[in-house]
Amino acid sequence: VSTQSTWEAVVSTQSTWEAVVSTQSTWEAVVSTQSTWEAVVSTQSTWAAMAEEIFTSEGRVLQITGVKNPGKTCTIFVRGSNKLVLEEADRSIHDALCVVRCLVKEKSMIAGGGAGECEVSIRLRRYADTQLGGLDSYCVKAFSEALEVVPYTLAENAGLHPIKMVTELRKQHNDGKKFAGINVKQGTISNLWDENVRQPLLVSTSAMSLASEAVQMLLKIDDCVATR
Repeated sequence: VSTQSTWEAVVSTQSTWEAVVSTQSTWEAVVSTQSTWEAVVSTQSTWAAMAEEIFTSEGRVLQITGVKNPGKTCTIFVRGSNKLVLEEADRSIHDALCVVRCLVKEKSMIAGGGAGECEVSIRLRRYADTQLGGLDSYCVKAFSEALEVVPYTLAENAGLHPIKMVTELRKQHNDGKKFAGINVKQGTISNLWDENVRQPLLVSTSAMSLASEAVQMLLKIDDCVATR
């Protein structure tokens, strides 16, 4: 009985020791985790001059200003007198971001004001007259005429005489002025490249590609089914 009691005491002592070792291991793991977390917080933390809660008509907004390391992201807070102004501002910001995206995808620019479309139209018409014949030339000429819709619509939206502006634009491009475009502010045809009126090349090429694909889909239709 005495030996058994001693053995039970040894087992109890060993269990207590294992519990102490387990507790110590757990504490070391906690300390290690805390050190790692402090390192992460120290790495990711930044400094800001002010963090304040501002009140708007839509609710409360947390505004943080004077950030020392702002990173590469930002938040645009748009406010306006009515919903129409907000939607217009949202469209303008979206268009500006799309321009930046186009320049990131393809770092090329062309003169704006319908200059690129008019130049391509003239060269296609010249190609159809000199190197093509038959039905192919008619197709190419029709495509070149369709490109003139862009400067025509631009002049019309600007309140200018579209036929007069497109005729003058075509004349200047025939004279070799490939950067000539419709200047909507002055109501004339001028060198828009020198006036820094430019647009990403990807915008024009994407529009031409999508328009061509749409026409190809329409030409593949060989019959119509009447439905009610």
